[in-house]
Amino acid sequence: MIIPLRCVGIDVSKHHLDIFDEAIGASERIDNATQAITQLVARWRCDTLVVFEATGVYDLELREALRQAGVRFARINPARARDFARASGQLAKTDPIDARMLAAFARAMTPATEQVATPARNALARLAKRRDQLVSMRAQEKNRRSEAEDRAMAERIGRLIAVLDDEIAEIEAEISALIKAEQEIAEDAQLMRSLPGIGPVACMQLLAQMPELGRVGPKQVAALAGLAPFNVDSGTYRGKRKIGGGRKRIRDALYMAALNAVRRADPFKAFYERLRKAGKPAKLALIAVARKLLTVLNAMMRDRKPYMIAPST
Repeated sequence: MIIPLRCVGIDVSKHHLDIFDEAIGASERIDNATQAITQLVARWRCDTLVVFEATGVYDLELREALRQAGVRFARINPARARDFARASGQLAKTDPIDARMLAAFARAMTPATEQVATPARNALARLAKRRDQLVSMRAQEKNRRSEAEDRAMAERIGRLIAVLDDEIAEIEAEISALIKAEQEIAEDAQLMRSLPGIGPVACMQLLAQMPELGRVGPKQVAALAGLAPFNVDSGTYRGKRKIGGGRKRIRDALYMAALNAVRRADPFKAFYERLRKAGKPAKLALIAVARKLLTVLNAMMRDRKPYMIAPST
């Protein structure tokens, strides 16, 4: 006997959740709070697919409750949800309407469920995000110091930069301690760092934001990172293929890793040079190297084997 899939759409906001459960056929609203969410999720089982838009910290409680209950869920890009609504002829927009639309999206599209991150990886992601914020603030302050018109102002800015330096160092130490304390994460980090070009920052971002590594195919992992080129063709017209979407922070980290890899005498440098000799622009060649790095990483994580340069023949 095949158990039919139960589709649920949830519109997430800061203070409340609007839910449309196909099995009930009516909308309801609850507080976006731990107790209310726990009671809600207790209704569902493994035959349920819950879909909601990615809303950053506002869906954190919901994700954790679904993870603990073993209920499948998919977080989708809000633009994708809106495109589906327009394609369905649904132009009005309210929270209950959005919840109903997301349930219909789940039924029609059956989106891939999210690879659930562990609490340790979630903590790592929060630390990595804060580090990025502080690094960005420090870069802005350094620019302001270079443009300061008098010495006193430059010194004021310099004191703030010193504070940011200390805070960044403290967070990096906490990240390092967290990675070492969690055996699974530590083993993953050791594997990743064996690949040329993957430094501590790229490794940290991959650990935090790519739990799918080693669990999906090469094309899917490239799409998740926004490194999969998409065709732009129509009739006899053949446009330039472009990358887009995906997780920008991962793409940025892999681009920097590609810059490091092509400076070393290994297959990635040779691959880059072949592309350049074939007339490819430098940036396009680096993006190709970034995708190659990700593909190799995915295979390494799948096979649980460190990187080894193939012997020359």
